[in-house]
Amino acid sequence: MDYPTFQKKRKKLAKLRSLILPSLDYVKNENNLDFLPEKLRKKYGVFNTENISAHPYDEFAEEVLASKPSGIFLDCGCGKRPEYLENVVNYEIVNYETTDVLGVAEELPFIDNSFDGVLSLNVLEHVQNPFKCAQEISRVLKPGGKLYCVVPFMSPYHDYPDHYYNMTKSGLKNLFDRHLVIDKQEVIKSGLPIYSLTWILHSWAQGLPANTLDDFLNMKVKDLLGEPVSYLDKPFVYELPKDKNFELGATTALWAHKT
Repeated sequence: MDYPTFQKKRKKLAKLRSLILPSLDYVKNENNLDFLPEKLRKKYGVFNTENISAHPYDEFAEEVLASKPSGIFLDCGCGKRPEYLENVVNYEIVNYETTDVLGVAEELPFIDNSFDGVLSLNVLEHVQNPFKCAQEISRVLKPGGKLYCVVPFMSPYHDYPDHYYNMTKSGLKNLFDRHLVIDKQEVIKSGLPIYSLTWILHSWAQGLPANTLDDFLNMKVKDLLGEPVSYLDKPFVYELPKDKNFELGATTALWAHKT
């Protein structure tokens, strides 16, 4: 992990202040600029978590960063970056060593047309209002600036710190096409269906008691291609605990009433 030195951080934070909305108050820490007061945390359901998201950039993120070597870029929901880059503003709700600015994606603290590119990599499923996030990301992009955004579709529930929305390709397009010109949509290699399948099967197996697990692991693919209702009385179905059903379920239901 390439943790930033104090000198690197101080230099970047000094440059960043010219991009901050003048009307906003923030705390100047040694390690970051903090736009995440308790009021904002409560408003958007931000709470402390021990979960750590730390992934290197893929080739498509690197292409965006290379598109303008002299530019400045926003990594919106960056996680704990294994490489600290001077031309990338690491924006997070968690105070990692590599975090430059603390805040929420629904209320970015930057002036309009600030960034030559924005990365939003497996983040928008974790925010309460992805429509507002998309509007904010678009607002801070410079004219001609590039967006690279990845979201899950068939991924199981995973809370960092919470998980609200998965999206179809049409849903993701719907977030941005009123603000930006959509250049293309693809399923990248790390998002192919095999990742969904293996994630579900591994997690399913982890939720089963030992005696049922053996039978489950000995099943063949063809054994799982029947009508779903025909499996409802099978132990590998009804012995999954409630938390696994919420993680892997095909649907989730809610009941409510108004007083």
